[in-house]
This record gives sequence, structure tokens and C-alpha cells, in this order.
Amino acid sequence: MKKDRKTGRRTEDGIALLIAIFVLLLISVVAIALLVSSGTETALGANYRTSSTVYYAAIAGLEEARGRLLPKNPNYFGASYISPTTTFPLGQTIYVINRGPGDNIVPWDSSNTYYDNEYQTEFGTAASSASWQSVYSVWDSHPLLPGPIYKWVRINAATEQSLFLHVNGTSSYDTTTPIFFDPSHVDHLGNPWPSLVVGSTPTAVQALEITAMASLPTGSKKILQYLVAPIPLDLTPIAPNQLFVAALTLDGNNVVYQGPSSNNFKIVGDDLTTGRTCSAPTLHSIPAIGYTNNTDSSLSNITSGTSVHPANYVGDQPPLALPPQPSVSTVSLPNSYQSPTALDSFAQKIIANADVIIPPGPPPLPPYTAHGSDLPSAMSYANPMIVAVQGNLDLNGWHNTGYGILLVTGNLNYDPDASWNGIVLVIGQGTVTGSRSGAGQFNGAFFVAQTRDPSTWSLLAGPNLGPASVDFSLSPAMGGTGIRFDSCAISNALTPLTYKALSFHEIRQ
Repeated sequence: MKKDRKTGRRTEDGIALLIAIFVLLLISVVAIALLVSSGTETALGANYRTSSTVYYAAIAGLEEARGRLLPKNPNYFGASYISPTTTFPLGQTIYVINRGPGDNIVPWDSSNTYYDNEYQTEFGTAASSASWQSVYSVWDSHPLLPGPIYKWVRINAATEQSLFLHVNGTSSYDTTTPIFFDPSHVDHLGNPWPSLVVGSTPTAVQALEITAMASLPTGSKKILQYLVAPIPLDLTPIAPNQLFVAALTLDGNNVVYQGPSSNNFKIVGDDLTTGRTCSAPTLHSIPAIGYTNNTDSSLSNITSGTSVHPANYVGDQPPLALPPQPSVSTVSLPNSYQSPTALDSFAQKIIANADVIIPPGPPPLPPYTAHGSDLPSAMSYANPMIVAVQGNLDLNGWHNTGYGILLVTGNLNYDPDASWNGIVLVIGQGTVTGSRSGAGQFNGAFFVAQTRDPSTWSLLAGPNLGPASVDFSLSPAMGGTGIRFDSCAISNALTPLTYKALSFHEIRQ
């Protein structure tokens, strides 16, 4: 007979349930963590999207205002609002208003939802105390194409106080003098050091603040600010301080000038005083014809061409004499820009920045010949243009007036019934001809240099330029009233290519 015995072992019933519960609990914790993480990422994504939207909306406002500062922009504010050639007064503002559906945007009104309280932070006075003008954005209440959702942009002159920046190193912020940007500024050792300066200098341009405020219906708000300055095309190689050194400059070796038999045609280095198109003072006289190489036969090549009517070549020298002597003399240009390579590079820079290039593609060989009818019709005093002709330009039959910078890389055939206000550069073949009558005049300055072989069109080898030539002695008799130095026309032709952003930052709310 068997006898039951106790083994002392405990039952394992239920352990599987505990493990299952523990696993479920662990999975639940992980699931909850994933849900929380997913919600957090969704919230972060939404916040980032909102922040990015309002940020780029403010950027769009800055860029619209910066673009509309340029006279070449079809939506230019207009010279009655602001001009790159005049100083914008302190205490004045331009507001660009960008209304959405139902918006009432009055940034100078302290009771308005979109009040510009940043102005008081910068200048110590309320925006309502400034002399303000307002224009609407190009996107304002657009019925078909909603634009960026910024609310307003402010444009104003900058000071040390508004920038919270010690520009001139003093211990206090200047509150009464506008800030300028001087690209030709040098440090105490004489090294180039483009920088901001307090007040104007002969080579400085005014710096402006552009401030944009964007706001979303959710309440998200962003204020961004540019400091900008107008940057013109750099003509330093042939126009130190943006001034040419003669009414007609012949750069190179063995240059030639042949004048017309007409007594009406003149080349005058005295700055134009009648009918001036700017308020700047007239400048000192410069030579009527200047040449750069005083060791070759340039002088005789020119004086023989001016001997028919010597009194028609007027400028700073020679002094009044009897019989009259033509104003012909050597002029100085940087040595580095009296080489074919340097001047050709300069011409290519102008082509790269041109408003109109003729022909628009690569220049064909043999050189292409353009006509006056190919020139843009949109040129005006308010809209000077850079026109680059990659080849010859024949103005015969063109009885119009051009404004801005004209570059011709081939031969320029001059019709005296045509007129140009600005700068004419004949760099490449370096030849100018003319043989017709007319009543037009070129106001500004002429510059001629031969950098390429006229027969092969290849760049001249070696360090020396070729013999630039201006020949107005061809038959029939040349007419027109000639070439007149005009600092206003030159300045207007140098309308800035862009307003460069010197600094950019976000303003804390």
C-alpha cells in the first residue's frame, strides 16, 4: 500500500498571466510614449510652420520694398517719395501697406492693431510724430492672386541711435546725422575698408532702414529689418570718383581724332550749366579731348584733326589765347586699366549687368551690326538703361534720345541727329565714325579704347592698347552740335543696380 507524500513544491499556476500583464503594461507605456511624442512632433511641426510662414512673409515685405527703391522697377515708389540720388531726410518715413480681407492697417496710429511701436524704440518719438507717406503693396487686396501676408513695411533714414551702433567710435549715439555707406572708405593705414560713416562723403551713399512686420491670424508676429544702401555699377577703372577725365577720352597708343568741317560741331569739357537735370553744383572744367599716352604721336594725331575749328574744342586748358588753341591734353588713368585684358574684363562686366544686350546671345563673327531701331524705346531720364551692343552700332536714321550707359564693342557710326544723355563707351574695336548732318548732342562723356584686333576680333596680345580712332571727317559733311561734358547726365546714368543689404536681423517683440 502506497503512502502519499508532500513534495514541498509550489504551484506555478498564474505566472503566465502575470507575464502577459507585464508585457501589456510595457506595450501600453511604449504606446503612450509614442502618442505623446507624435503629438509633440505635430505641435513642433505646427509651430515651425507658423514661425516659417510669418518669417518668410516679413522677408517678402523687405524684398518688395528694397526692389521698389530702384527707379528701374516698374513699381518704383517715384522720385516724389524717395530717390537714390538725394538724401532722404530724418523724421520722414514711407509705409508700404499690405491689406488682407477686412484689414485696417494704420501703423502710425497707436490705437491700431498693427501699430508700429518699434519706431519709438529706435527714435524715441512716436511713429505718429514722423512725417509719413504711405503707398499700397503690389499685393494689396489683390482679388485673384493673394500675396504674402506681411502687414506693413517702413522705410526711413538710419542714425546711430536707430541702429544702436557706435559708427564713429564716440561714447554716445548720434541722433541728428544720417548714416551713409562709403565703399571707398579706408582704414587708418590707408587700406580699403568699406564701412558705414556718420554723414556724407564724396564717395558715400545713404543707408536706409527697411523694417517689415508680418502677423498671422493666430497671433504669431515677426519684425525683421534690413540696412540697405544703393550700389551703382563700378566705373572706377575709367571714371575715378564717378567722373570722366575728359569730354572725349581716347585711351591707348597712337590714337587718332579727325574733326568735321562743320562749325556747329563742338566738344566741350565745361560742365553743362543750362538745362541741368540735377541740383548738384557744376564741376570744374576738364579737357575737351584727353589722351593717355604722352610718349606717342597722339597729340599730333589729334591737333591736326582739331585745326579746322580749334575754338570749338573748349575745356580747362590751354588758357585763353590768340589764336584760339583746342583743349587737348594728356589725362591720367590707372595703369592697370590701360591694358586690353583689364578693359575687356570691364566691358564684359557691363554686358553682364546690362538691361538690354544686342544681340542677346553670344556675339557672332564677323561682328554683328545693330541699328538704332534695335535700341530699347523705354529709355527716359527717369529710366536710364545699360545697353550693350556686342558688335557694330549704326545710328543712321535714329532720330531719338538715349539715356544711361551705351557700350559698343565694334564700330559706332554716329548720326548727329541722334542724342544721348549719359555715358558712351566704345571698348573693343575702338572706332567711332560719323558723316551726316543733324541737330543732336551727346551730353555726358565719351570713352574710346581698342582692346581687340579689328580684323580678327581677337583680344590684343601684350600690355598695350591699340590705336583708338574717332573720325568725323568723312563726307558728306558731319553736323550736329557735338559732345558736352555733363556731370548730371553721368550721375543719372549711374543709377544704382541694386540696393545692397548691409545687415539683416530680427527685432525681438
